This record gives sequence, C-alpha cells and structure tokens, in this order.
Amino acid sequence: MTAGEAGPVTVAALVGGVLAELGVGHAFGVVGSGNFHVTNALRAGGVPFVAARHEGGAATMADAYSRTSGRVGVLSVHQGCGLTNAMTGVAEAAKSRTPMLVLAADTGGAAVRSNFRIDQDALVGAVGAVAERVHSPSSAVADTVRAYRTAVEQRRTVVLNLPLDVQAAEAPRPWQVPTLPALAPVRPSATAVAELAALLAAAQRPVFVAGRGARGAGEELRALAQRCGALLATSAVANGMFHDEPWSLGISGGFASPLAAELITGADLVVGWGCTLNMWTMRHGALIGPGARVVQVDLEADAIGANRPVDLGVLGDVAATASDVLAVAEQRSGYRTAEVRAAITEHGRWHTVGYDDLSGRDGIDPRTLSIALDELLPAERTVAVDSGNFMGYPSAYLQVPDEHGFCFTQGFQSIGLGLATAVGAALARPDRLAVAALGDGGALMAAAELETVARLGLAMVVAVYDDRGYGAEVHHFTGEDHTTVAFPDTDIAAIGRGFGFEAVTVRSRDDLKAVAEWVDGPRTAPLLIDAKIASDGGAWWLAEAFRGH
Repeated sequence: MTAGEAGPVTVAALVGGVLAELGVGHAFGVVGSGNFHVTNALRAGGVPFVAARHEGGAATMADAYSRTSGRVGVLSVHQGCGLTNAMTGVAEAAKSRTPMLVLAADTGGAAVRSNFRIDQDALVGAVGAVAERVHSPSSAVADTVRAYRTAVEQRRTVVLNLPLDVQAAEAPRPWQVPTLPALAPVRPSATAVAELAALLAAAQRPVFVAGRGARGAGEELRALAQRCGALLATSAVANGMFHDEPWSLGISGGFASPLAAELITGADLVVGWGCTLNMWTMRHGALIGPGARVVQVDLEADAIGANRPVDLGVLGDVAATASDVLAVAEQRSGYRTAEVRAAITEHGRWHTVGYDDLSGRDGIDPRTLSIALDELLPAERTVAVDSGNFMGYPSAYLQVPDEHGFCFTQGFQSIGLGLATAVGAALARPDRLAVAALGDGGALMAAAELETVARLGLAMVVAVYDDRGYGAEVHHFTGEDHTTVAFPDTDIAAIGRGFGFEAVTVRSRDDLKAVAEWVDGPRTAPLLIDAKIASDGGAWWLAEAFRGH
C-alpha cells in the first residue's frame, strides 16, 4: 500500500496513517501539544478516538478494548507527564501481556533542558513494556511496523516513542506499508503430544484449567475434555469460557466455589492451558492434590514451570495442541461420573451455596446484592471488576456469556482501573451491556471518567460496592487503628447524577426496584448504583490473597 502523492506529509501523519492501514482498532488518550498531530492522523485514517479525562484511564481503556475485541488498542499521550500519568495502566497491560500500542511523544534530541524530558525508555522497561522509537523520517515506516508486529506477534505492550523533532520532519514520499504475513499457530512436537495423550489415558480424575492464553480455544478444549473425561475450570481472566458447559467448575483459585475447590484438589492430573498456574489460580498450590501430575501448555517457554514444578511442559498454541492431542487421545470417562455431574448441577455455582444474609442497618449483604444484579441485568453483558475486598462477589456471582464477557484488569492489582476497563470493553462490544463493579475507593479514584461514560452515551451500569473504606485493609489488619483506611459515608449516587447518570442508593433488596425499572426503560443515560454494603468481616478469598504480599 502506498501513500498518496499530494502535498507534504509529516512523520506524525505517516505514523498515524501506517497504523490505520495496519488495522489498529480504537485509540484512547489525552491530547496535548506533543501528541496532537499523531492523534489526528489516526482519526484521519479512520481510527476512532476517545478523549479520556486522565491518561491512566485512557491506558486501561485501550487495554480493555484490546482484550475484549481481539484488535490492537492504541493509547496516545503527551511527552513526559502524559506518559507518567499513564504508567499504572501501562504496567497492568504489560504484566497481562496485552497486545497494545502506546504512542508517546518524546522530547527532541536538542531539548536536553526541557522540563518534559525524562528517560522514557527506562521508565517503560521498568514495568515490563517494550520501548520502541521512531528514529528518523527515513526509518519511520519500518519503526512503526516493527512496533505493531511486536505487539501483535509477541503479545506485548509496546511504547513507540515519537521525538517531537522527528514528528515534525517531512516524511519521504512515496511510502509503503508492507503486507504482513499471516503466522501459522505454533504446533507442539509429536513427542509432547504423545506424552500428554499418555498422561490423559492414565488419569482417573483429570481437570483442565484454561487461562488467558486459552481464550478463543474453548471449542478445542471442550472436545478434548469430552474425549478424556476431564472437568473444566478457568483462571479468573478466562472466566466465562465454559459458561454453558455442564462439566464446568467455573473459576479456579481464590474465587472457586467449595465444590470446585474440592474437585480440583481431588484431581490426579491438572493441565494448565495457557495458564501459569500461579498462586491465585492454585491457592498457593493448595488446589494441587498429593500425588497429582501437573502439565502446562504455553506458547512462552519461560512461562512453563515459572510458578511451580510441572511433570510435562508443552510448548505450543493451545488450540493447536488440544486438536493434535484429540487426534490420538483415548476415549475415557475419567472424572465425568453421574455422581460428579449431579454435584455440579446442585452445588457447582456460588448461587447454590447457602449463607446467612447480613443485610440490615449497615446495608445490603454483598452476596444478596450480587445475586439480585445477576437476575436483573441482561444476560448479554460484559463485566469489568475493580480490585478490593468486594471483588470476589461480582466475579463469582455475575455470570457472563463467554470469556469475552469478563474483563479483569488485575495483573498489577491496582484499584481504580475498573471503570476505565468497562469503557474500553463497552466500545469493543457495543452489543452487550457493560457492567462496572467497583469498590467505593476505586470508584472515587476514577470518578473523572464518569464524565467520559456520560459523554459517550454508553448505556452502562456502574455498581459501587460501598463499604466506606478500603475494605481489604480494614479486614486484614483486624484490631488495629483503621483511621487511614476508613472514610465517612459519601453520596456517590449524587456524584453520579452530577456527571449525567441516573443513580440509586441501595441499602436493601427492595431498593433494587429502580434497577429493574432502568433495565426495562429506554436507558437514555447510564446507571450508577451506590450500594451501601454490610460488612462481611473479610471476604472469603481475602486471607488467601494476602498471603501473596
């Protein structure tokens, strides 16, 4: 593909035009003088752009868009402070191996005393992202294509630094964007396939745990699990992959139901598919029973065995590996007995686990709230969950239709990312209702992006689990002075109305009638639910989670 011949073109315009031709999906950012022209070049190339209220929110929007859509999201930021503002979101994306591009303006070579000047390469590398640079007008096309290919083909978050003097320079004409070759999936070795098939043939109680790297391979994993009699589970980030599967255990790890934890612990073979089997997914190894064999299938060699010893490591694409093993696997009933099927049907979901309802003067029980929201909100939904003591409730109780219906930006465990996550996911899947589940701390930290939601006209539900403090710390540090982590009651519903939301304060199940009315109505404005929740004394997963600190 070749650029047109009319008029001079700057390098900034070239970069935006090349990325548009390569097929990036959506751009987000806060525009300043340094990224003004490259952002407009993206827009001129047909790439939609959303102006966020903070670069941190824009970064997470781009991350969530990439995860949910399967296309590369772009973040555009000003030099220096624009990039530093975005760094928590960039770190989350990098730790989660999100294919994402950051277009970061940078000070020019002669601007050694600029107040914006920082070592952007070092900053980016410190959080695990890949630093790239447009070095000159003559190399601009190659530099931009290299950054894009690194993001897509290596599943990396790439920061493409754009020095101001290079951006302003005239680009050589004509320029051409190469056609990128389609890459075939990495197939496992025949030896590895035979070894995994032999382990499956010998297993009496196999369990598959699918992670982020297995997203999109659900059909192949279901077929292989049926052949060898395996039960199916996911890590939190792949939640929903086996939503309608009768042999699904849901999420493995801290959010696992009691029955799921029991059955996973009882497995004699655990296979992690695109899943690192980390401390969260395996409860620090407690879900791997005595004598159980462990297999890990991954595209990245350094991921295999990184968190725990494995009996077999298979280097390969998840879907390709599952298909190859299916071709030679023996038919087994395995873990799929009538007794296990009945147990999963009766007790497999958190909804079926009894509890003492804590609803009362202090507010609504978070379980009661979550169960009611699951019943009231449309099934075609995308759920985004922030971090905090509350986070297990929406993760465990709000069902999603598939793995694209759950966006969990928790690789860095930062609070305050959930609202921006929901914005990015909503734009990736406009056919589904976006639901942002937030704590009051994260909601107030990200409150500026409520304006973005209202401005974009997103028919979103923002559910705030409001416990008037940083609940994780309140419950973890029992018996200590909580002055620094407890706050007076805040009318978050009023804040939502100020930004253009419809809003309701919920203290009991009866107050949720307003939610049902919103769902049944025209949904002309987004809805904010300020749910004053009763103290749970510390969520069931909290003690386990704090072991990782």
